[in-house]
Amino acid sequence: MSDLPHNPPVLVIFCRRPAPGIGKQRLAAEIGNTRAADISVLLLNTALEDAARWPGPVVLSPSEAEDAEWAATLLDRPVRVIPQPSGNLGQRLQTVDQLVRDCYPAPVVFIGSDAPALSEQDYAAARNALLHHDVVLAPALDGGVTLMAARHAWPTLADLPWSSDRLYTALAERCTTQGLRVASLASSYDVDVAADLQRLCTELRSDQRPARRILYRTLCSLGYSST
Repeated sequence: MSDLPHNPPVLVIFCRRPAPGIGKQRLAAEIGNTRAADISVLLLNTALEDAARWPGPVVLSPSEAEDAEWAATLLDRPVRVIPQPSGNLGQRLQTVDQLVRDCYPAPVVFIGSDAPALSEQDYAAARNALLHHDVVLAPALDGGVTLMAARHAWPTLADLPWSSDRLYTALAERCTTQGLRVASLASSYDVDVAADLQRLCTELRSDQRPARRILYRTLCSLGYSST
């Protein structure tokens, strides 16, 4: 495992500009487009809350190039905006990863905007694991990942089973077969369906981060119980 300069990891947030009918289609099918868009805004705010406290560079990667100006206004700290290119999720991650590494000689950590159960402890564990491992993954309960990080460029990602319950296993296997040392964090989950909102309401009951408090109160007002 080759050494990098002792620079703090870069946090990259893959995000989509929330709007009714845009993104979160499984959730929208259950709770409606408008309510799903409102929840998406609050979910994005939790990722931005984490980015505001990240002890290194932050990159926002909106799904559409025309949303670059919008993304540049989201945080009250210096950020770099790198829109996602076309292609499947693996292709987009790989391209953005290379563009980020062209700017920063540091490990790169990817998260989405829909996993508010990620905690400060999870982020600290990821940063610590990157000191001794090539790749760090946080498996999702549905078989995906909620965080993926690497000290160096990823192996080929385009042909992996993205958006399936086999992603975490396939991604970890791809990395290990390339001779990379992989660390796995505690399992977490992202928000895809209404049942996830119920779980999230319980999860956030004692979370004191401000954006999480707003999300928690909103979920309670919509009838989700924290007990």
